[in-house]
Amino acid sequence: MLTNRLFFDDNFFKGEENVKCDVYEKDGKVVVEMEAPGYTKDDISISIDKGELSVSFEKKDEEEENKKYIHRERRSYSKVTRTFYLGDVSEEEIDASFRNGILVVSCPKTKQVETKKTISIKDFE
Repeated sequence: MLTNRLFFDDNFFKGEENVKCDVYEKDGKVVVEMEAPGYTKDDISISIDKGELSVSFEKKDEEEENKKYIHRERRSYSKVTRTFYLGDVSEEEIDASFRNGILVVSCPKTKQVETKKTISIKDFE
């Protein structure tokens, strides 16, 4: 079962923004759904290494040179990284899509191969 093997990084957010997510199993896949309002597909970077999925969101707003701000609360830069250990997934078959501020990463689980071997005991000669 996935819940025994799944972990989230200790620093849920390495930025100040909150990127909420759901992780679940469906049809032999581990699926990660993340809310990313305000980001575009080009702002997102996804990588996987030994079953550890990392998703980074980085937004750089270009400042308009003709504006002289008196007060500014909306950020011009933000970065958030989330990391998940997904276990044995087929790294070559991972699929990601982004629509309406929702990122969906689908990771097919690899088939478990029985590695346990029974050793027969011979009689002493």
